[in-house]
Amino acid sequence: MTITPDHARYDAERSGFQTAFDHRPAVIVAATGAEDVRAAVGLARARGLPVAVQATGHGRAGAADDFVLINTRGMTGVRVDAEHRTAWVEAGAQWHHVITAAAPHGLAPLSGSAPEVGAVGYTLGGGIGLLARQYGYAADHVRAIEVVTSDARLRHVTEDSDPDLFWALRGGRDNFGVVTGIEIDLVPVATFYGGGLHFDVERVPDVVSGYLAWSTTVPEEVTSSIGLIVMPDLPMVPEPLRGRYVAHIRIAYTGDDGDRLVAPLRALGPRLIDRLGEMPFTEAGSIYNDPTRPHGYVGDNAMLTELDESALREVLDLTGPQSPVMSIVDIRHLGGALSREPEAPNAVGHRAAQYILRVLSPLDNADASTVHSLHTKAFDAVRAWTLGRSPNFVYGKGNSVSESYEPQDLKRLEHLKALYDRENLFRVNQNIQPRAN
Repeated sequence: MTITPDHARYDAERSGFQTAFDHRPAVIVAATGAEDVRAAVGLARARGLPVAVQATGHGRAGAADDFVLINTRGMTGVRVDAEHRTAWVEAGAQWHHVITAAAPHGLAPLSGSAPEVGAVGYTLGGGIGLLARQYGYAADHVRAIEVVTSDARLRHVTEDSDPDLFWALRGGRDNFGVVTGIEIDLVPVATFYGGGLHFDVERVPDVVSGYLAWSTTVPEEVTSSIGLIVMPDLPMVPEPLRGRYVAHIRIAYTGDDGDRLVAPLRALGPRLIDRLGEMPFTEAGSIYNDPTRPHGYVGDNAMLTELDESALREVLDLTGPQSPVMSIVDIRHLGGALSREPEAPNAVGHRAAQYILRVLSPLDNADASTVHSLHTKAFDAVRAWTLGRSPNFVYGKGNSVSESYEPQDLKRLEHLKALYDRENLFRVNQNIQPRAN
């Protein structure tokens, strides 16, 4: 269906999870299949308009007007091949669709903290999931990609059929076409040891220090993080956490001795909430319990060679209970399989990073300039250890591709952009500029 600004469904179709950045496309194509996407790209070419694609709208690139928006939220099909441990995932499917389809076979995808995030966009940007240290990036486990390129041609791309485009799409996101579906690996995980520990404000310094020390000792089967947040005093927040500044350690472990593994964390002090134990992968979203209500927010990240504790204390001083704006600090432990090149190399960058630091602030009742200033100071504090950024965790920042890839990979991406999208049709995004050979 083609929708213009005078259509009754226009506002509903252009909206997404991220509400901070308004965009008013000239035309919206509500796609239900690959042929709709192909026709939409052809329409954009004929009108001389750029193309953007949106499934769930968690990571919209920012405000824009006068473009063709391809909305893939109607393309939610998932087909599981249990024998080969793979799934074919359409462009608008969210991770909960894939999780639900895989679970009866004792399998799981390499999904992230939020089951409501679009599986394809997440994967094309890299994908740091709940089992990432054991299995690597989600992008490392893509077998095939169906994509409509700038010539309005639908291509089935694999490492054998088109190794350059296959390399670029896995990490280069939506710069080379509109992906209509991907074939991904599933892993044999039905249950795992996971959940979280919440500590109160007076324990935060020791808990952060203790968590960082613990993270250097664990096997690759452990993927973990720690979050620091002033919890709102609202009824939907569990009563022990309301209005408190808390440290939240999150764990996903596929081994069989979980209680022994986390004993040093429990020894850090009394917990407000202790919810660690065996759980089915279908409940993996409860670990982070990310919000599902659309809202406006900005955020950024730094991929770090190490986490200097004095620099981190500066970040926490800026973002803690005395901060002028609400900020969520999220520190995820990387390394393990994330550090290794996959069998089929891709454009995902900064594999030497051992941690990723994220700072995110809602904009509901905050001044944008104050938020920007605070975030700038926070990331300046860790600049000496920063390799770059993950494109999946950039919300509201200007074009940051120069920091998202290794220099030699960015140069290759720019050359491939010139080959597959010389006119830069796909530019309403974190845009890779075409570079002539």
